[in-house]
Amino acid sequence: MFFDLTDEQQMIQRTMKEFADEVVAPGAIERDRKKAFPKEIFQQLAEMGIMGLPFPEEYGGAGADTISFAIVTEELSRVCASTGITYSAHISLGGAPLNLFGTKEQKERYLTPICTGESFGAFGLTEANAGSDAGGTETRAVLDGKQFTINGSKMFITNASYAKHLALTAITDNKDGKKEISAIIVPTDAAGFTIKDEYEKMGLHASNTTELILENVVVPEENLLGTKGNGFKQFLQTLDGGRIGIAAMAVGIAQGALNKSVQYAKERKQFGKAIADFQATQFKLADMAVKIDLARTYVYKAAWLKDQGRPFSKEAAIAKYYASEMAMEVCDEAIQIHGGYGYMREYEVERYMRDAKLLEIGEGTSEVQKLVIARHILAD
Repeated sequence: MFFDLTDEQQMIQRTMKEFADEVVAPGAIERDRKKAFPKEIFQQLAEMGIMGLPFPEEYGGAGADTISFAIVTEELSRVCASTGITYSAHISLGGAPLNLFGTKEQKERYLTPICTGESFGAFGLTEANAGSDAGGTETRAVLDGKQFTINGSKMFITNASYAKHLALTAITDNKDGKKEISAIIVPTDAAGFTIKDEYEKMGLHASNTTELILENVVVPEENLLGTKGNGFKQFLQTLDGGRIGIAAMAVGIAQGALNKSVQYAKERKQFGKAIADFQATQFKLADMAVKIDLARTYVYKAAWLKDQGRPFSKEAAIAKYYASEMAMEVCDEAIQIHGGYGYMREYEVERYMRDAKLLEIGEGTSEVQKLVIARHILAD
């Protein structure tokens, strides 16, 4: 086993750490308060070649690996989880299905603007009755001649307000009482396509979370992504990759909370000395560091397996489950170390906790991850 990052991965890590500290961090509190989407930050990331990081160079990407994607997601999330989730969804939900299942023509037309930053990546899966039960999709796409007519709605969709197009799931047929679900690429400026950005969220305030409404939206048959009827399998595969992104986010948030706690513990004086000198505080910090390191190592393992073309579904579920639960535990301890100040927005750790909570829900709840893990164990 070889645990060192490659020279390229280390360079990406150094670059993104500096970018996160100098560009992303300064406005994080204000963006959270104003619910301001960090569009300028992503313009800079596009100029740096980060927006298409793991995708082929022929479509405007950088040809990097999944570990590099995890590193970027972690570093952004360490200072601003809203920026982190925007990037993670852009890559793993927006670009990945196009890269995995798209034709060459579809990649040239739809993946390239995602890689260059001209469009944000988004993916339309969740519905009011299709959350953990993703197969409960009710949106329908009827093929008439050479065109699909789509009717339905999606909810909790990340980045859609800034996406020029997105892939979404819809029922394209019913066979023997079973839904045939397919994935279809839909331009967001199509007639009958409405995007609403009206959610009042607990956290991740500077990210874009939307509702999609489709009323007789017409797209050509050539916008079918992959094979008709394979939509369910496709989005399960997409979610596997997305779970690595969520897990990397969790590691970043937890690392940010630990960094704030170490800084505060060294500065805060009680009973005549810094609280960092008390064993109770040291034990908390040690526990936080252990959990973060274990989670990061497993994120890299899942990412490495994906890059090797080996099965990684179980490992992605383990990474996502453990890291998301870990992040909430670490953020809770960070607030405790800060005491009353931890409850105040200016010290930021309360934001870390608000942002971290979604990670136990999105891309499959913790309970769904345990089901995925159990199925793999029982199948061995």
